[in-house]
Amino acid sequence: MSITIRSYSDTDRVGVISLWNEAIPDDPAWNEPALIIERKMKVQPELFIVAVDTDSISGDVVAGTVIAGFDGFRGWLHHISVAKLYQSQGIARSMIEKALEELSRLGCPKVNLQVRADNHAVAGFYEQLGFTREERASFGINLTNRH
Repeated sequence: MSITIRSYSDTDRVGVISLWNEAIPDDPAWNEPALIIERKMKVQPELFIVAVDTDSISGDVVAGTVIAGFDGFRGWLHHISVAKLYQSQGIARSMIEKALEELSRLGCPKVNLQVRADNHAVAGFYEQLGFTREERASFGINLTNRH
C-alpha cells in the first residue's frame, strides 16, 4: 500500500462518493456527496484533500478525505473520512496535517471542526492531534428548505 495525500481530482469523484456513503451514511440531504463536490470545486478546490492508495490492484482507491475552508476569519475542516480498510494507519492524521499546513499558508489563525456529541472516540482522536474542546452551542439553518 502506498498512500498519496493530494488535492482532489475529477478522477476521484466515484471513490469519494463511495467513501462518504460508507463513512457518513446518515448525512443530511443537503450534504449529498455529488453536490458537496460540485460546491467545493467552485470555492478553494485546492483545499479538498484526498488520500489515495496508488498500489491497489483495482487502480487508485480513495482511502480518505478532508475538506478544508478559510473565510478570512476562521478555518474549518469537514468530511474527515477514512475507509474502514484504511483506518488506524495514520491517514486521517496525515490529511489533517496537510489541511492545517494549507490553511496556515493562507494566513488562517484558528481552525474549527465539529464532532457529533456522542462520537467520543473521534473526539478523543482530535484531542490527541491538539484540538481542544470548546464549550459552544452549535446553530445551523438549512437554506435549501428556507422560504
